[in-house]
Amino acid sequence: MIAWVVVAVMLIFLLAYRYYGRFLVRQVGIDDGRPTPAVRVNDGVDYIPTRSGLLLGQHFSAIAAAGPIVGPVLAGLAYGWLPTLLWIICGAVFVGGVHDFTSLVASVRHGATSIGEIVKEHVSRTSFVLFLAFVWLCLVYVIVAFTDVTAQTFCAVSGGEAYGPGVAASSVLYLASGFVMGILLYKFKAPLGLTTAIFVPLVLFIVWLGPNLPQPWLDALASISGKQWDAILLAYCFVASVIPMWLLLQPRGYLGGWLLYLVVAVGLVGALSGQFGIRYDAVVDQGPGGLLGGALPMMPFLFTTVACGACSGFHSVVSSGTTSKQLARESDARRVGYGAMLLEGLVAVLALATVMALAPADAPAARKEGPNMIYASGIANYLAMFGLPYKVGLGFALLAFSTFVYDTLDVCTRLARYILQELLAWKGLVGGFVATAATLAAPLAFLLLIQREQAWRVAWNIFGASNQLLASLTLMAVAIWLLHTGRRAVFVLVPMALMMVMALWSLVTQAWPFWAGLAGRGDLVTDTVIVGVAGTLLLVLAVWLIAEASRSVLGGGRLAPPGAKAANIAQPQ
Repeated sequence: MIAWVVVAVMLIFLLAYRYYGRFLVRQVGIDDGRPTPAVRVNDGVDYIPTRSGLLLGQHFSAIAAAGPIVGPVLAGLAYGWLPTLLWIICGAVFVGGVHDFTSLVASVRHGATSIGEIVKEHVSRTSFVLFLAFVWLCLVYVIVAFTDVTAQTFCAVSGGEAYGPGVAASSVLYLASGFVMGILLYKFKAPLGLTTAIFVPLVLFIVWLGPNLPQPWLDALASISGKQWDAILLAYCFVASVIPMWLLLQPRGYLGGWLLYLVVAVGLVGALSGQFGIRYDAVVDQGPGGLLGGALPMMPFLFTTVACGACSGFHSVVSSGTTSKQLARESDARRVGYGAMLLEGLVAVLALATVMALAPADAPAARKEGPNMIYASGIANYLAMFGLPYKVGLGFALLAFSTFVYDTLDVCTRLARYILQELLAWKGLVGGFVATAATLAAPLAFLLLIQREQAWRVAWNIFGASNQLLASLTLMAVAIWLLHTGRRAVFVLVPMALMMVMALWSLVTQAWPFWAGLAGRGDLVTDTVIVGVAGTLLLVLAVWLIAEASRSVLGGGRLAPPGAKAANIAQPQ
């Protein structure tokens, strides 16, 4: 039964947090006597010592978007629930958790700077530029994948009934409520408790209201194609990236956090209810072909398909960007960094549970509907246990899914803008507008050039591979820092090597048809060219960065002997 699987996973994660988490603490030399940047600077703006419980909630909301839902659902359908489950568990404990924890600690030890700055200090200026360029490309692919997943949600049809227009209407109303809440909070100084009491129930009302708007309004939304929704969503990303954060991003993210925890709670209660058994295949016979439009063997594509559910390089961007500036004590890194990744692993398992409950005969239709509908259908079935109509439950789950994506799109667009401004020295308001436009032009071109309607199916494994490769490069930077400070780094080097091999293998496999076409041994259709160019760019940057790092470690003569300490790292200025 699904309930026993979820209970077993929760016990494994609790044991991992207690024992392996303690091991990680010892390996990096956590010391609460060493003031964190949040304590030393404490400017009340960016650097704010925050209680670990509150910081855990904020960090978890930032990292647990739609990735740990989409990836496990796709992998479960393609390869079976058992290998997907095993990778989620092992990945979260030994790879993703290590990545998140060590990247957070490394940032704190370097004055809460980014991983890129750590690369610059311990490797080279060239590596810093390469790393930023790689991160920017990764963020672009994140925007591509999640923009189109959301667009397809707004076009969703299940059982012959169009749910998408109602979800789109609810989504527009939800964003409008975020604007109003932001104005009330920051212009009229409304108390947070009062606005929460008003707007959280309002969002739940919006879930019901969207599908029940006048039919002409819904018909107008239904006439918008997936490609048109792609353009509209990217326009939203542009606006959200350049307006003040208090006006939309902060209040919308706050409301989205409530939806996130509510959906996770519903998923947990439903999975533990004992009313849903395992029906889907434990291991799927791949045969010829596969999911996402081509033959994708389990090795290496299981790893890059699950993506965020087991390990995500994007988390290091969050850890070193905002979370490290709010860590009150070094020991809190275990709860915030390692603990949040284990929680995300649980979210991934709950998403996988919606696949486990599927009958194998329903798999072909489920593949056509997409991971958003599979997940939403599972949540709707859970809510039906409490007497909520399936249609209302499905609308709620789809809106919640969309809000998770908004979190990802907002953060990625803003971060990509910052990186591009730093790389190209574009300053001021005009520089911000140009950097945002340039960042979003790439996803727009990708989505419009892909001929098929569901462009995310082309983008997902490029996104997954780039995300896993970013994680491996982050772990490489952490390993170099540990070696330079005289600490052992095997616990980082092993997951780094695994992620690097799987990600590079995946990229080579995806780029191969493009290379074959250039050599005259295959057709160069649009999809092949786009994926091939994207994969080749990532490979070139990654291999160049790995070469720079290898030169630093093997030829730089900078490694400290075991037990040595680097004062400038232990006490960042």
